[in-house]
Amino acid sequence: MPPPVASFLLDSGIPFSLVCAVLGLGFAFYLIKTILDSPAGNDRMKQIASAIEEGAKAYLGRQVRSISIIAAVLVVLLAVAKDLPTAVGFLLGAVCSLAAGFIGMRIAVMANVRTAQGATESRKKALQAAFNGGAVTGLLVVGLALLSVGIFWLVMSKVNPEKAVSSLVGVALGASLISVFARLGGGIYTKAADVGADLVGKVESNLDEDDPRNPATIADNVGDNVGDCAGMAADVFETYAVSLIGAVLVGALTVGVGAPVVYPFVLGGLAIIASIIGVVFVNVTNLKPASALMGGVLVSALVSAVAFWPVTQSLFAEGIKVKDVLTGVEATYSAGGIYMAAIVGLVMTGAAVLITNYYTSTEYAPVRKIAEASVTGHATNIIAGLAVGQHATALPVACIAASIWLSHSFAGLYGTAVAVMAMLAMAGIIISLDAFGPITDNAGGIAVMSGLPKEVRAITDELDAVGNTMKAVTKGYAIASAGLAAIVLFGSYYVDLKHHLMDHAAPGADLGTVLDFSLKDPKVIIGLFIGGLLPYVFSAFSMNAVGRAAGAVVTEVRRQLAAHPGILKGEDVPEYGACVDIVTKAALKEMIVPALLPVVAVVLVAAIPALGKVVLGGVLVGSIVTGLFMGISMTSSGGAWDNAKKYIEEGHHGGKGSEAHKASVTGDTVGDPYKDTSGPAINPMIKVVNIVAILIIPIFF
Repeated sequence: MPPPVASFLLDSGIPFSLVCAVLGLGFAFYLIKTILDSPAGNDRMKQIASAIEEGAKAYLGRQVRSISIIAAVLVVLLAVAKDLPTAVGFLLGAVCSLAAGFIGMRIAVMANVRTAQGATESRKKALQAAFNGGAVTGLLVVGLALLSVGIFWLVMSKVNPEKAVSSLVGVALGASLISVFARLGGGIYTKAADVGADLVGKVESNLDEDDPRNPATIADNVGDNVGDCAGMAADVFETYAVSLIGAVLVGALTVGVGAPVVYPFVLGGLAIIASIIGVVFVNVTNLKPASALMGGVLVSALVSAVAFWPVTQSLFAEGIKVKDVLTGVEATYSAGGIYMAAIVGLVMTGAAVLITNYYTSTEYAPVRKIAEASVTGHATNIIAGLAVGQHATALPVACIAASIWLSHSFAGLYGTAVAVMAMLAMAGIIISLDAFGPITDNAGGIAVMSGLPKEVRAITDELDAVGNTMKAVTKGYAIASAGLAAIVLFGSYYVDLKHHLMDHAAPGADLGTVLDFSLKDPKVIIGLFIGGLLPYVFSAFSMNAVGRAAGAVVTEVRRQLAAHPGILKGEDVPEYGACVDIVTKAALKEMIVPALLPVVAVVLVAAIPALGKVVLGGVLVGSIVTGLFMGISMTSSGGAWDNAKKYIEEGHHGGKGSEAHKASVTGDTVGDPYKDTSGPAINPMIKVVNIVAILIIPIFF
């Protein structure tokens, strides 16, 4: 008979995790109240913040309407081609992902003006306002993700137990597909506005960042919210939900229901409590901004590591016996092995944070080398930035490889799934860092447009540079988690395919040959090439979209400055709404094709008889491998380019207005779509490819 703690966790572990999720949401609402109770600055600051909020709400409203039409069609198709539970799951995942994005934006626009006001008093007050705004997003995202998956699982387990496992894939697809739309649409919006504002404002007109005389400045600040806040919130909701669902699928299909299914939920619940403790640490510490934020992550990781041990020991006191789905080898894994797999995930989180921080922070050599290269011109700046991004792939990939090897050694495929879940369980505190970035960016814009003293802008600039690094860190974290999940995603496809073929195979059929994804088979190689191609084509669409929209913004800003010379003299008010309208229309139009590309590609491969299931397996692995390298390289080089510009603006290598500064602006404009559009959108794209492949198994095979 199991001990009382083990019995409680087996019976009530998932409800316990949902209680933790509710506590996280409660703390988030407490932070919202704290933010709203703090002063929002003078009337001019409130007016600018209101204009940013109005633009963000208008764009997201139109985006939701556009996506809803596509989502409604997919719900009907899933209900007809698959089953009703999967369609319901898709709808739940899509709605929650959209809600996470909208919440992320709303909180950011409340916190940005209060951060600017906090900077008039002290750096610590500004840090607290920005971080608490980010923490609201982080806690709401993980709380909503854990609640939605947990409640759906509990309901389906009672209503239709046979469909409980398979219908979870619908939730994952809904979250992933909406995340791609949110990431792409928001990324195209924010970077088209940013690039357009920089090229004409800084380079041609010698205006400062966020100068109110720049007609694109409001669109630029709106973009921070719809891209970096709404887009990232939807992205991480998807990543968290897919990782949790992946762990549940692997646990249920390779070990069985019970402790293997309950355990990932409990890890998520405990990590939310650890994230709350990390948030409190950042608020009370007197460390410098970057050290305080990193300290919050470290505290959360240590609390999680301690909390995971007794739970693991209780749930897996007898260990687990598993027949590895990929090798067929039977093995028994202990509670200690499963716990060590979870620790691997926590360590991988720290590694992803530290490595990306090194390559994108102004404190270290990579960014300073780009700044130094700017002295000799635009081309050398670009060359240095590309090199930094490519160098930045080596250590993360080495860590991912080591993590897969170690976690698989500790507890097989289930151990790797646990490591992924432990890594994503930290999302509450990690996403607090990410949302911190656009909030401080907006705060700096409000400070400049409101005419606040230079001392205030000095504080917001410092926090903005830290925020740039934090945004790159969290994107690196999200992409690295996809890399670690590679074997889990492929394993889930393999297990589902095997079970389906066993149920429908003719008597005497040799499933071993069909399920042998060997590199000796040309079909597997074909799949690897097709899958490897997808991230490149996907990125090409999104980069072109930013370029076209940015070109339209540049043309409009030049038109306004030529038609109304009084704008630069401060005598005329720019038509901010014209640039907002341009990027809104461009983002909504351009996001459709690349977002649907992974879905169409997978369905086409599966539908062609000469290709089919074996080629599709290669597609999954190929998309993960090239997507991982592209995502890490793009986000790292983009963050490094941006901070190299800020490093020069601090007074190095000639400071603002120098030739080095102009070269760094060029690098930053190239890096903008790298780090905020194409790079981060690759992460959900990889998930869509894998989830659609699992979903269509019973339809095509």
